[in-house]
Amino acid sequence: MRFLVDSDWLIDAAIGEPDAVWTLDRLADDGLAVSVIALAEVYEGAFGAPDPVARLAEFREFVSGYACLPLTDPIAERFARLRADLRRHGQLIPDMDLLIAATALDADLTLLTRNLRHFARIPNLKLYALR
Repeated sequence: MRFLVDSDWLIDAAIGEPDAVWTLDRLADDGLAVSVIALAEVYEGAFGAPDPVARLAEFREFVSGYACLPLTDPIAERFARLRADLRRHGQLIPDMDLLIAATALDADLTLLTRNLRHFARIPNLKLYALR
């Protein structure tokens, strides 16, 4: 497994955005994972749909081939350390993003995200950039 997919890419691919579908298809052989936090973010969006139950089922089917990484004590500790450091430097990012970043760091994965502005603040986090 080489890549952790952020919720923005999951949403884009699930709705059929061609760039996202192509990129995830191309990277699939390298191994794709998703944090349980990204799942929570996407599931939240489903509750705004006209039929939340159907939307959740569609999304669960879409991510069924991804490894789902849980939160663990080492991830929680890394999150706390990163958050304290970012706070000290006046550079906080949203907690959900920070938990996703801590997951990627813990698993030594490259994060596939469109939110480079936030994630670039995190030392040693590998970010995927489209070429």
